[in-house]
Amino acid sequence: MGIAAAIGLLSPFPFYYCLWNWPQSWVELCGRGRDPSKIMAHVAHFLKLVQFISLFSVSSFHWPPPLYFWPLFAFGQFLNFRVYQLLGEAGTYYGVRFGKHIPWVTEFPFGVIKDPQYVGSIISLLACLSWVPFQYTLLWVLGYVFMMQVESKEDPSTRAKPLL
Repeated sequence: MGIAAAIGLLSPFPFYYCLWNWPQSWVELCGRGRDPSKIMAHVAHFLKLVQFISLFSVSSFHWPPPLYFWPLFAFGQFLNFRVYQLLGEAGTYYGVRFGKHIPWVTEFPFGVIKDPQYVGSIISLLACLSWVPFQYTLLWVLGYVFMMQVESKEDPSTRAKPLL
């Protein structure tokens, strides 16, 4: 079960890596007249479900959670919600790589926290440490750190062109 859970936890990261590095291929795969960000969102939600099922399969829940759970989880989800609120679906799901104009945001958490969506997710994962074995939390966090590194290098010349 441990290897299957680890594979499930890591399943989204190759997908994100490929989309970030070869966005034109994704646009072409999606086809003319289809929004690549929206389709990416659907695939990402499915992969997130696989991650959660994998995580739940190795977790042991007890109630109540430790006191540190509530502030960490609340702040992590606040960051995730704020990023989505400020950028929208296209901004959150690589719209800039798919040729969409995403306005730069200077409101909190942008400009204060580098990669706030990943930081929020990492904080939320750390909140669950009392339930999830450390190695699985670490594996998922390392996936986010990997994506932060991949996404730190964005070459505008490699952005996808919309299909006409």
